[in-house]
Amino acid sequence: MIPVAKRLIGAIKAGQSFLGWDDATYRGVLCRLTGKRSSTKCSIRELEDVKEYMHSQGYPRKAPKGKGRRPNVAERRKAILAKIEALLADSGLSWAYAEGIASRMWGCKILEWLNDDKNLEDNKKINAVMIALEVRARNKKRKDKQK
Repeated sequence: MIPVAKRLIGAIKAGQSFLGWDDATYRGVLCRLTGKRSSTKCSIRELEDVKEYMHSQGYPRKAPKGKGRRPNVAERRKAILAKIEALLADSGLSWAYAEGIASRMWGCKILEWLNDDKNLEDNKKINAVMIALEVRARNKKRKDKQK
């Protein structure tokens, strides 16, 4: 079995556990989507279809663990973005972390879209994400000194 198929089967099994499907339910879904009773008999495309179906049923998608993609922002925000990037790098965090902060603070997960609705020149929202990262770094530094 090729590594891609093994990884997909592992993700499908994790999805089965997350969704609380018993073996009969799992095999029924597998049979309905692919016509096969075992995931080892499925092609990669069929396994991807099963995984996609599980996502539609509530199994969450996981972001890849890496640095992520650096957002492409307007020239006036590049300095703020560079500071955010430095804070993330110092803490060993990914861009997904900054996007999570933006999502919780402003309800907008994509950093490129963070701007004030009334004044497009205002950097208040992206600046708030930078400040949140600075506060986190300061608190972490303080905790490390106490140890």
